[in-house]
Amino acid sequence: MIALALPAQDSGTFTPPGIEELHLPAIIPWGAAEGFSKQMLLVILSVVIIATFFVIAARKQQLVPGKLQFAGEAAYSFVRNGIAKDIIGGRDFMKYVPLLFSLFFFILVNNIYGAIPLIQLPTFSHVGGAYVMAAIVYVTWIAIGIKRNGLKYFKLATVPSGVPFYILPIVVPIEIISNFLVRPVTHSLRLFATMLAGHLIVMISGAGIEFLVMQENVLLKGASVLVLGGAIAMYMLEALIMVLQAYVFTLLTAIYIEGALHADSH
Repeated sequence: MIALALPAQDSGTFTPPGIEELHLPAIIPWGAAEGFSKQMLLVILSVVIIATFFVIAARKQQLVPGKLQFAGEAAYSFVRNGIAKDIIGGRDFMKYVPLLFSLFFFILVNNIYGAIPLIQLPTFSHVGGAYVMAAIVYVTWIAIGIKRNGLKYFKLATVPSGVPFYILPIVVPIEIISNFLVRPVTHSLRLFATMLAGHLIVMISGAGIEFLVMQENVLLKGASVLVLGGAIAMYMLEALIMVLQAYVFTLLTAIYIEGALHADSH
């Protein structure tokens, strides 16, 4: 991040870093494709981190849990009770807990990377990863709806009950676009955009601090302290958003599943 401002210092003008500095060159390039990137490495590492933590936490289960077991149980209970049970309902929620649990902690760890020094790269700041996650959820809740209601599900999802027939030509296209086109796009872009924007702001702040420090004007040097204070505040806000976005993505997934399960009652 520090090196990003060097071209700006040489020219005497500030040139903020862009997306090209955020997405680094491939670690192992191959062919015309991007190759094996830092994002890919971090995704694999996140799976190892999550699996290792919960396996160790559950390995020696005791009636009076130790700190690690307590942390693992609390994390599981948060997703099980706070998201799955509360949203989907007590009768159907258990079979979907593994999916919601995996989504929450996978997204959380990959987001938190952006707040860790030296790593400083939330993997979902790359839109491809966000699209894949949203696509998995999209296929899942549609499959659940068809399994529960048959092909009638598409009618239940697009034709609201109690709507007068003469309004249906207007309402049905809106429901189709909203449920089957807009929903997966917003589900992915919400995660991607917040991760990308937050990280870019922190990068720009870092580059701005160095640019101001390297100036000869004392006032500009002093202004770097104000920028530093703002950068720290934005860093903390970004860390909070990283956690919130993992929660929001998982919460919306539970809402979509609940809607597919109980489409006939909506």
